[in-house]
Amino acid sequence: MDLFQSFTHHWKQTFPQFQQEQVMLLIAVSGGLDSVVLTKLAMMAGFNCKLMHVNFQLRGQESEEDEIFVRKLAKNYRIEIELIRFETLDYAQMNGIGIQEAARNLRYQWFESIRSQWQLQCPNQTVLILTAHHANDNIETLLMNFFRGTGIQGLRGIAAFQKNTSLVRPLLPFKKEELLAYANQEQLSFVEDSSNASDKYTRNFLRNRFLPQLKEIYPTIEDNLLQNIGRLKEVSEIFQEALNTRLEALMEWKGQECHVPILKLKKTHQIDTVIWEIIKPFGFTVQQIPELVKLMNASNGSYLASDSHRVIRNRKWLVIATIQPINNALIVIESTDALIEFSSGILVFTKNQTASTIDSNPLTACLDLKNIAFPLLLRKPKSGDYFYPLGMQKKKKLNRFFIDQKLSKTQKEAIWILESANKIIWVLGLRIDDRFKCTNTTQSALQISFSPK
Repeated sequence: MDLFQSFTHHWKQTFPQFQQEQVMLLIAVSGGLDSVVLTKLAMMAGFNCKLMHVNFQLRGQESEEDEIFVRKLAKNYRIEIELIRFETLDYAQMNGIGIQEAARNLRYQWFESIRSQWQLQCPNQTVLILTAHHANDNIETLLMNFFRGTGIQGLRGIAAFQKNTSLVRPLLPFKKEELLAYANQEQLSFVEDSSNASDKYTRNFLRNRFLPQLKEIYPTIEDNLLQNIGRLKEVSEIFQEALNTRLEALMEWKGQECHVPILKLKKTHQIDTVIWEIIKPFGFTVQQIPELVKLMNASNGSYLASDSHRVIRNRKWLVIATIQPINNALIVIESTDALIEFSSGILVFTKNQTASTIDSNPLTACLDLKNIAFPLLLRKPKSGDYFYPLGMQKKKKLNRFFIDQKLSKTQKEAIWILESANKIIWVLGLRIDDRFKCTNTTQSALQISFSPK
């Protein structure tokens, strides 16, 4: 069976929902061997095709020649082409990311914008994006993910179809040597990317040096790894089914926050793997797993942060919340924070060397700094909460306090409290805790002003 027959057979078996008359294919074409072969195969199979080409302007004249080549390719096939140029270096510098990541972000964002435009124009067809990733790319991705420590999900290789982006990769079963043999057979011309010879990129190093050396020891390494990818896909499906059951029992969603019971998590078998699957979607790394294990025994208010989220220890729970939690019900406040904005207003923190007299303004709290332990927690009231209202020597349940204040249900729901070391120091807009008030012996004070929205 030649490559064309294998390609059409694979398409029918793997993508039966996408018949020729039902789809439009937007093929990402760089001008290299892989994308040129993909274009030829798709055209021969009778699909309605259009080309997309990105000029990243990273290789000088080579980038210009690639664009010219792809323009000619589209002309020869008499099909439409979408073209764009990006200032990739500028984008990478502005966003503080590597060139490869910048190019990938720009490429796929643009692909999806073009796909959306064509989908609006052709509502009776399914518009798909095709990329020319092949078996060797899959092997390299497997190795990169293995060395990065991405877990079992990363060992499944490249997905043949991504439903959320309508992205299809129909060449994954075929090796580079098969694509080259087909190009020679059909006398297809293509361009060579000189940067592929450089080992400064991880993928190129694996392709040019690492795998060839391993192949000398294990001649069938490519076939073995491809078979492993297939097996690991099945293993990951079984793993995911079992994992989902555990995660459903551990992760309780409250609005945008995820609450995990510490005691139940501690009793979980294979705890490191479960923790990783819990924190991975929130931007944490596998190296932070030991830190999260320690967090379960840390003091209240302790937290672990990723670029986008914090895991906060709050009594018997680990609470996962965004770092800028506009609407979250649990906000960590450090001693260095001067202003905190949240869904109900703004808090301004001022440290004074001399204590102020007790302010009668309910929107201002003046507290003795020596009694306060950071970080503070700004949160919504919970059942069982109590404090010592200013002027009282006995504790009072918050619910009883709210009744005494004759608050309506909606007023109660709008209340926020500020907590230090498991003790309420201020019921915002109502009363501070007597244990934290300023006295004649106060040497430094923390003044907090609340500006409601």
